Amino acid sequence: MLKFLDSFFYLFGFLFVRIYRSSGGFGKFFIFHFKLFKKYFIRPLRIRDILFHIENIGIKSIPLVSLVAIFTGLVVSIQLYNGFEDFGAEGFMGYTIFIAVTKELAPVFGVLMVISRAISSMAAEIGTMRVTEQIDAIDTLGVDSKKLLIIPRIIATTISLPLLVIIFDFLANISAYFICTGTLGINPSIYLNTISTYLELSDILSGVIKAFFFGFVISAIGTYVGYHTRGGARGVGLSTTSAVVYSAVSIFVLNYFLSSVFLFIGW
Repeated sequence: MLKFLDSFFYLFGFLFVRIYRSSGGFGKFFIFHFKLFKKYFIRPLRIRDILFHIENIGIKSIPLVSLVAIFTGLVVSIQLYNGFEDFGAEGFMGYTIFIAVTKELAPVFGVLMVISRAISSMAAEIGTMRVTEQIDAIDTLGVDSKKLLIIPRIIATTISLPLLVIIFDFLANISAYFICTGTLGINPSIYLNTISTYLELSDILSGVIKAFFFGFVISAIGTYVGYHTRGGARGVGLSTTSAVVYSAVSIFVLNYFLSSVFLFIGW
């Protein structure tokens, strides 16, 4: 019994210490970006850098996001059909799939794909520049490294994510429509009629707004972790892993709070 209690309190204490230490880093993260906020409006605006990162983060992510969207629509259709068929409610699948994709699946799955492809690369690139002292060289030359390396990436990601979510919405719903009407035998007119009857603009906007916040948060995390990398090549690897894990967890937490807000305002 004493051994069990000893193990229990050791685990409890270990978790408490880890959470306490993480809270300090959480505060530094907010202070860092709070101080950075005013630099978004100071010239030069670095439009070319922003467009370059939109291409790298957004446009180059379209094939991956599109593939995931198509198969998400297919899988959701098959799984929902099993349940709806039991109650004879196949006619409501159109609207159900539509809101499931636009409100939750598109923003969450879309941002996870961007995290795996772009945010990991972002953290590794900036982290490598830090450990090889390139960032120190930039600051020595009188150039603001934060405005050069961080702000364009955050703006580009914040712009790209809503656009990727719209693409995800379209492809996932198109693939769902074709498998429901072509393979599962649902009447096309009934499928589309339920969407046109019950669909509201907020069903689409809620997912796009989520993507806007998600884009800012994951890019803020990726750039912060990369900018504060220490420890050579091993540190770059740890920073890349940390950026992906922190970003993914943050998205699920933020998704809950945004969903609660939308529920409260009737969206």
